[in-house]
Amino acid sequence: MSSTPRTFLTGSASCTLVVCRGCCCGDARKHPGTDHTWQLELLRAGAAEHGFQVRTTDCLGPCDQANVIVVRPSAAGRRAGGKAAWIGFVMDDAGTEEVVQWAAAGGPGIAEPPLTLELQFIEPPREARVRSRRRR
Repeated sequence: MSSTPRTFLTGSASCTLVVCRGCCCGDARKHPGTDHTWQLELLRAGAAEHGFQVRTTDCLGPCDQANVIVVRPSAAGRRAGGKAAWIGFVMDDAGTEEVVQWAAAGGPGIAEPPLTLELQFIEPPREARVRSRRRR
């Protein structure tokens, strides 16, 4: 066992994963080859181990790119210029694990995403872009 204590990022010091579980994401009828419950369990286990947050939400909008996960930066990540990253097509364990690894490393503004995960970045729906501009 390691003698070095683990430091967990919590609250505003950690990034947050927002997992779509609306009309298409997480729907076994639309995506029968994906174990959506297992995916959420993997994300929550990673959060418990590494100290980031996981939240579920209703439909985020880009249904044709399901499963969608938004990685929101921590306060430190925002100060460093990090922006929310929208990731689509997260349908398997490998993609889910890459999301966990990036969040564990600090997420947007703190750590670079894995290159293969970057290939899954998608544009947020127009409504989300308008909301983010209003907050400034």
